[in-house]
Amino acid sequence: MKFKPASFIKFLLLLVVAGGLLFFAFRGIRLNNVIQEMLRANFFWLLLSVIFSVLALISRAYRWKLLIEPLGYSPRLKRTFYALMVGYFANLAFPRLGEVTRCGTLNKTESIPFPSLLGTVIVERAVDVISLLICIILTIIIEYKRLGNFLTSKIINPIIGKLEYALTSPVIIAAIIIIITLLLFAVRYLKKRARRTGRRSGLANFLKELVKGIKSIARLKNPWQFVFHSVAIWVLYFFSAYVGLFALPATMHLDLGAALFILTLGGLGMSAPVQGGIGVYHLLVSQGLMLYGLTHQDGLAFATLVHASQLAVVVLLGSASLFLLFLENKNSMFRKSDLKSEIVS
Repeated sequence: MKFKPASFIKFLLLLVVAGGLLFFAFRGIRLNNVIQEMLRANFFWLLLSVIFSVLALISRAYRWKLLIEPLGYSPRLKRTFYALMVGYFANLAFPRLGEVTRCGTLNKTESIPFPSLLGTVIVERAVDVISLLICIILTIIIEYKRLGNFLTSKIINPIIGKLEYALTSPVIIAAIIIIITLLLFAVRYLKKRARRTGRRSGLANFLKELVKGIKSIARLKNPWQFVFHSVAIWVLYFFSAYVGLFALPATMHLDLGAALFILTLGGLGMSAPVQGGIGVYHLLVSQGLMLYGLTHQDGLAFATLVHASQLAVVVLLGSASLFLLFLENKNSMFRKSDLKSEIVS
């Protein structure tokens, strides 16, 4: 693989940002005290939390499989899961690289067009954003009396501010208009060129397959299964957050509302453009738990324990998926070699 200085610099910058946020989260806290608190954890509940997370990942892989089927392909669930975990693993290096990586992985193992896969991932991300917004709304309704100021200042106002800026900023509006105009001109030009030459360009094929992948949501063979898994993913995440509360003495008294709040904060933290949500997750979750009467130290202990367990899942399953895909590819090459030998003989 060719070394790319720009990519390496970007990786370092994001890592520095994550490290800075982590330092800010632990500012004024003795790390040894946090570690001692984490060592008091009941690992039965932590393991149960991890199991719920893994089940959510399996459900996510199956939902992706449902989106791919209208394209005329039926990938095996295990390969879809492998590709998903490789993608999450890649996100630890570069945020959002995972979306491209998992599409490339499944493209190689199942020979499904890469642009079509990318279109299905865009649909998935849109559904996830809607799901997170629903979690935010439910949190506001259920926990507003207790968390009103925090929700208003840390979640509602920033979201409204970003929407207002996006809708009123001349630069963003102009950029959107320019991008749409260029895309329309590009599509028109490519269509004229295809009619004139009798063949479609690579970019035209890419755009066609991308749109095909996005449209897969409208041609689902099992739409109710898709809805079921879209709900199941977040329900499993919720149970993962809830049983995780029982892992530490400081959090075991918290209720379902607190678990929903942690799920929402965790979702926002993990969606931040830094490797694995490092720093952002710790800041949001620890600050949020302080509203339930926990000390900053106890909040950090819980956030660090849960984040570390989720990170371990991604590293273990991601590396295992890479290894298993390597073995499958190696075995496939051996089978092809044996077949050629039999034909020659």
